[in-house]
Amino acid sequence: MAVALTDELEQMKTMIKSFVDNEVEPYAQQIEDEDAIPPHLIEKAKELGLFGISIPEEYGGIGLNTVGKVAVLEQLGRTHNGYVSLISAHTGIGSTGIVKLGSEYLKQKYLPDMASGKKIAAFALSEPGAGSDATNISTQAEKRGNEWVLNGTKHFITNAPVADVFTVFAVTDKEKGAKGGITAFLVERDFPGLIVGKKDKKMGLRGSYTAQVIFENCIVPEENVIGEVGMGYMNALRILGEGRVGLAARAVGSCDKLIELSASYANERVQFGQPIAVNQGIQWMLADMATETEAARALTMMAAEKIDAGEKVIKEAAMAKLYASEVFNKVADKALQIHGGIGYIAEYPVERFYRDARITQIYEGTNEIQRVIIARKILAGD
Repeated sequence: MAVALTDELEQMKTMIKSFVDNEVEPYAQQIEDEDAIPPHLIEKAKELGLFGISIPEEYGGIGLNTVGKVAVLEQLGRTHNGYVSLISAHTGIGSTGIVKLGSEYLKQKYLPDMASGKKIAAFALSEPGAGSDATNISTQAEKRGNEWVLNGTKHFITNAPVADVFTVFAVTDKEKGAKGGITAFLVERDFPGLIVGKKDKKMGLRGSYTAQVIFENCIVPEENVIGEVGMGYMNALRILGEGRVGLAARAVGSCDKLIELSASYANERVQFGQPIAVNQGIQWMLADMATETEAARALTMMAAEKIDAGEKVIKEAAMAKLYASEVFNKVADKALQIHGGIGYIAEYPVERFYRDARITQIYEGTNEIQRVIIARKILAGD
């Protein structure tokens, strides 16, 4: 399946590819070593409008549709996944709720600063006792006059240490639970009672920070409810669905980069008097890597087109996330095998991609949960 992109979007893809290959990638090892993204790369992303790709033009963003965003995220996926994660968590699940469901008041107040990158966004759903089982969240929100008071703890929240605004989900009616009893709120970092915990030390995604977010009688104005009171769980599913398509696009971009690195190395590496590229074993690995990547790209674009057409894509988004993340892990494994010992050395990008690939099968819904979602839709005839 081929999706025709506009000339403008093709130009944007070319520009971003050049940016990540020539300006971000040279700093990838520094990001690994220092677990920090150089400030000038964040500023450059702001200048290019990358923090506003999913925010409508009337609020200062670029206003790309989902197909456009997928095309951009593919190119970003070619470089350091920690850098990409900072941007995509903001433009994806961090801002989708406000764009799709927020009141005009919330959009006017927050989206311009989010589009410019002045305010960084985060999405706070997971809790110590509620990861895959998001219906079991325990963070509570109690209405007091014209304010809500939040109490509870979220964890593994991407961008939390640097975020200025959080989309937070809390129980507002225990009796109803997920069916009308969970509400989404937009919470500013400096609202009284919001505490960000220490940065998590992770296996990969250096430079992309996660942490707990604790609410201790956190005061949130009534007007900061996102969407309808009680509809937060359904809103979360919608936000996550679109986020999963973006994650799949990033994985595809990383696969593209790994294939390029592997083909180049195979042509250069000489063993037994000839490049290893002449060996059928190497050729078959490259063929499988490329074929599965193209299949993941097609599945991701199909889901993106359905979103833009206004269709429900719970199943398709789960398929894209599931397949693309597993292909990413397979491609990273084969790339490391092609590179041999040098691929295991931390100073080479294959080792970094190999570690960063693993989390894609876990976050934004584990792949086991994606299979459950897909199967349920099939069994229901959807």
